[in-house]
Amino acid sequence: MRGNIAQLMQQAQKMQENVQRAQEELAKIEVTGSAGGGMVSVTLTGRMECRKVRIDPSVVSDPEMAEDLIAAAFNDAVNKINTESQAKMSAATAGMPMPPGMKLPF
Repeated sequence: MRGNIAQLMQQAQKMQENVQRAQEELAKIEVTGSAGGGMVSVTLTGRMECRKVRIDPSVVSDPEMAEDLIAAAFNDAVNKINTESQAKMSAATAGMPMPPGMKLPF
């Protein structure tokens, strides 16, 4: 019985190290979301920090369209980060599901 507990503790420690490594890798990535056929693009880090926004000059003449495209590009980037985060965390936890409500790396 004690051997099983010790082995379980080792596995938990290894998983914790893998999750921490995955968090560090995610913090370094940058993804770009786009909208309007590339007329607007938003670049975010893995920590959801905005690094760059590019807006085609033709979009600026219609403020409502610009707002919609910026929001759509931002959401596209967020979805890409979430997909990447899920993939890395799944690999780090060896497929073990995280408890409900626990979002990593944040």
